[in-house]
Amino acid sequence: MQVNTEPSTRSESPGGAAAPGGPGRRQTVSAGDAEKASALRRMKLLALSLLILMAIVFVVAFAFQKQYPWLEYVRAAAEGGMVGALADWFAVTALFKYPMGLKIPHTAIIPQRKDQIGASLGEFVETNFLSEQVVQEKLASVDIARKAGAWLSGPGGAERVAREGAAVIRGAFTVLNDDDVQAVIEGMVRRHLIDPPWGPPVGRVAQRIFEEGHHHALVDVLVDRTVDWVRDNQDTVNRLVTDRSPTWVPSFVDGLVGDKVYVEILKFTRAVQSDPEHQVRRSIDKYLKDLAQDLQHDPVMIARAEGIKAQVLGDPEIRELASRTWGTIKAALLSAVDDPHSELTVRFKAAVHDFGTRLVVDPELAGKVNKWIGDAAGYLVKTYRSDIAGVITDTVARWDAEETSEKIELQIGKDLQFIRINGTVVGALAGLAIFTVAHLAFG
Repeated sequence: MQVNTEPSTRSESPGGAAAPGGPGRRQTVSAGDAEKASALRRMKLLALSLLILMAIVFVVAFAFQKQYPWLEYVRAAAEGGMVGALADWFAVTALFKYPMGLKIPHTAIIPQRKDQIGASLGEFVETNFLSEQVVQEKLASVDIARKAGAWLSGPGGAERVAREGAAVIRGAFTVLNDDDVQAVIEGMVRRHLIDPPWGPPVGRVAQRIFEEGHHHALVDVLVDRTVDWVRDNQDTVNRLVTDRSPTWVPSFVDGLVGDKVYVEILKFTRAVQSDPEHQVRRSIDKYLKDLAQDLQHDPVMIARAEGIKAQVLGDPEIRELASRTWGTIKAALLSAVDDPHSELTVRFKAAVHDFGTRLVVDPELAGKVNKWIGDAAGYLVKTYRSDIAGVITDTVARWDAEETSEKIELQIGKDLQFIRINGTVVGALAGLAIFTVAHLAFG
């Protein structure tokens, strides 16, 4: 709630009942500040009332002290009370403004030394509060990991994290420009996939595969398929023989030759199929291992690999790949976060709930998390403590001098009025004691 107060003149008389503010100036304050301002006015009025009371008592006692000698003691007490009240009024008022508008040296301390006060306050906070040790000890005593774990594993914790995470993802996709993201993906593809030569890394991977024999299963599949094809295509073999024989060869001879060729081919492929150490298999192994070496060390083979890469992944293909990649990721994530029952959301909630439970029941994990948090907070404080404290200094420096005085007086002015009240009482007692001692000693 916001309320408006109508301040009166800024300069304060010994009564000090005026609210902060200048002539005709309206200041919008919160309800809490309005309540503090009201309490401050009441305390100023009380302190002024005691001063006025001391003055009235002094006048009456001074007027009738000859008729009633005992009033001399009352007069002395009232006189001391007025002196104490005025002295403490001056001291309190001098903190915030010029007393009665008189520019007496070393008054209006806060407005005049605002920047130095802000710098000192920032240095005080930096030294005593933004200490790496203080922050880490406080975090250690709080045991954030277990409290966070209890919340995450409790009712609604995982759902809240998932909901806020979905909002963050949607917001990020709203802010991100598709073209910019695709350009980033394209740049990463070029830098990590396209620009480096393919030959040596492919050759190293192939060499390991071939040396460990992982390619034998593929060779077996190819040999098996070859045997099956030959077995099922005798007519094709015969036709190939007939088509390539001279025209003057009789057809029955072509048939005999075709059958013979077919039988030999089938026998050969089955021999390759049944013998793991067949010469053909060893030749294939040697060829593949030589190819792996050439891909790593032969400039001609490396250049051929680069040519194949350039043909397969040119600029249009790379841009299309980046576009498809980003489009797929974006569509999948948006679809998942918009559906509370999607597999991604369900698994994410389960993972969050499980992590929270582990933080509660696993002291070792909780200790590690607490240490991570403490180390991170300590690093941030150690690195940015001056910047954080500088916020206080810079904020105070931007304040208007009179506004700063008003803010501080509003916070502590009520308590300072007790100085005036106590000064009035102590002054009265001191005045009475001094007069009594002097009267007894010299009267």
